[in-house]
Amino acid sequence: MLLYAATIFVSAFLLFQVQPVIAKIILPWFGGSAGVWTTCLLFFQMVLLGGYLYSHWTIRWLRPRRQALLHIALLAASLLLLPVAPNPSWKPAGDEDPTLRILGLLAATIGLPYFLLSTTGPLLQAWFARDPAMEGRTPYRLYALSNLGSMLALLSYPVLVEPFLATRWQALGWSGAFTLFIVLCGWTALRGRGHAALPENASETSTPRPDAGRMALWAGLAACASTLLLAVTNHLCQNVAAITFLWVLPLSLYLLSFILCFDSDGWYQRRLFLLMLAVALGSMAYALNADSENMPLKLAVPLFSIGMFVCCMVCHGELARLKPDPRHLTSFFLMISLGGALGGVFVGILAPRIFPGYWELPAGLAACALLILMLLHDDPTSPFYQSVWKPEWLIAVALATALTGYLVYGIKGSLSATRVAVRNFYGGLLVSDSGEGEDATRSLTHGTINHGEQYLAPSRRRRPTTYYGPRSGAGVAIAELASRGPEHVGVIGLGTGTLATYGRAGDRYRFYEINPLVIHLANSEFTFLRDCRAKLDVVLGDARLSLEREPVQGFDVLAVDAFSSDSIPVHLLTEEAFRLYFRHLKPGGVLAVHVSNKFLDLKPIVEQAAVALGKPARMVDTDDDEDDSAVFGSTWILLAGDDAFFARPPVKEAIHPLPHRPDLRIWTDDFSNLYRILK
Repeated sequence: MLLYAATIFVSAFLLFQVQPVIAKIILPWFGGSAGVWTTCLLFFQMVLLGGYLYSHWTIRWLRPRRQALLHIALLAASLLLLPVAPNPSWKPAGDEDPTLRILGLLAATIGLPYFLLSTTGPLLQAWFARDPAMEGRTPYRLYALSNLGSMLALLSYPVLVEPFLATRWQALGWSGAFTLFIVLCGWTALRGRGHAALPENASETSTPRPDAGRMALWAGLAACASTLLLAVTNHLCQNVAAITFLWVLPLSLYLLSFILCFDSDGWYQRRLFLLMLAVALGSMAYALNADSENMPLKLAVPLFSIGMFVCCMVCHGELARLKPDPRHLTSFFLMISLGGALGGVFVGILAPRIFPGYWELPAGLAACALLILMLLHDDPTSPFYQSVWKPEWLIAVALATALTGYLVYGIKGSLSATRVAVRNFYGGLLVSDSGEGEDATRSLTHGTINHGEQYLAPSRRRRPTTYYGPRSGAGVAIAELASRGPEHVGVIGLGTGTLATYGRAGDRYRFYEINPLVIHLANSEFTFLRDCRAKLDVVLGDARLSLEREPVQGFDVLAVDAFSSDSIPVHLLTEEAFRLYFRHLKPGGVLAVHVSNKFLDLKPIVEQAAVALGKPARMVDTDDDEDDSAVFGSTWILLAGDDAFFARPPVKEAIHPLPHRPDLRIWTDDFSNLYRILK
């Protein structure tokens, strides 16, 4: 029993420990987008399905000895892929589909090791059920143990691994632990190769096979929980940051629901959790529709995390109630993994291509309510069994209908004033008009944040607005250095192209933008770029990768403003990134970094980078303009080659000293910790 338990626990721990490790390594390569984690989860679920399919096939069609020999051979082959370090050749060139490239990178880097880890749970539980020495013991508690190992791996990462180890050491440490797993799993396989049990298809004694309807229900419940996991994670990461803590928390709660539901029947009390489900679905739906962009972080994270946990407890609790005889264990786990993969495909591949907005979360909430209603209606143990006119049933149907209608109403409301709604891997974009007459404006929204606004009146459309007004950090730097003559200005993050309003004849402006949809909208819906008097270039691709490939640009000003919603690409704020920026600046040039953020205090991170590079830095912090409602308050940090720039009167009047936090460690390409700077 100890050997089975230890092998399953170690495999589950490594299975989920590698997820944040590999995702964090490749996150900078693809713009730091929240879509990177969603695509990684899709890969993990698809490979998990493959592992469960392999386990089902080997148990059903191969004799125990051949099962053991095949598995040992694959374990030995996986050693050739260690250590799990992605090859830099997988870095994107700028115009390819990130989803396919990430899936290919993960397959080449951790495909076989992850596949073998994913087979361990169902395969060893099947061996356990057929081991004469384990007669009379249920294998399903090993499934709970497996999920416990997975959850501990996730919880330990942001607390014990990420704060202390650089990513290269994380990858090396995981590879060493995987080698130890191979020894454990190989020993277990050798021990079980002589079991006299027959393959699953050899006999139909004891219990009949589950029918297609029962297996579809297993997959549906698993798909519903998986969809909500990914949709809630996407919602939090898109509007806060692609932060490990916000990856780990929902996934840990998802696994906790598995642990509780499969450990014993006592954890899932159906009547209690069905009542909690109604509250959870209603609360999340209300939060989505009722001004969610202004919801405090301390409220949004627990509300959606707890709501998702309740939904998963119901889905997984019903799965545990429907679990079959251990003889059909691999079929059961195969359907669970199929459902998980279907949820991943829906959120990771289909939703960005069929929905112009983040509508998979409303769809998941409605699907959860309707699926549980259908299940209860057909369950003989349910008070709603084949109900039609019972008051309780009518109330439940009315609540589910009201929930679905409210979610649809919220989606329609979000599009009521929208000219354009589009979405791709990098997020959802909305273009909308507001105001009348001379005050009419058009804005671009990414997630919950305004990323540019332009007056529609011809007499006002060349005004710099939002975070780029004349008193903003970028406005001050560009205006001050304009006295030297023609300027060369670089901008990381295009938005609507507002900073192009500062361009004069003889100037050169070069924008870097990773999202092709942003470039399309900036040209088709706004006129900042068309009206720019300077020579203008727009470079498609991740700004840092583009700057690494380009010759020295010699910028007078380089503005860094590449945040999507309030989510930030960490790789643009590391020490290595700042050194790259100054390589492209003239000796007297100025780096302007936009750090306005609702949830993260980025000021000390930039201050530490300035100290490491020996560059003076000051802050320009402004409030909303009382005379122009389209000019917002903003916080910029200016880094210069020397103190002389800050001594000039126009600059001196605008700047403030930077805060310093000695408890923070400087961010590098190998180390960052967003959790420490949450507001």
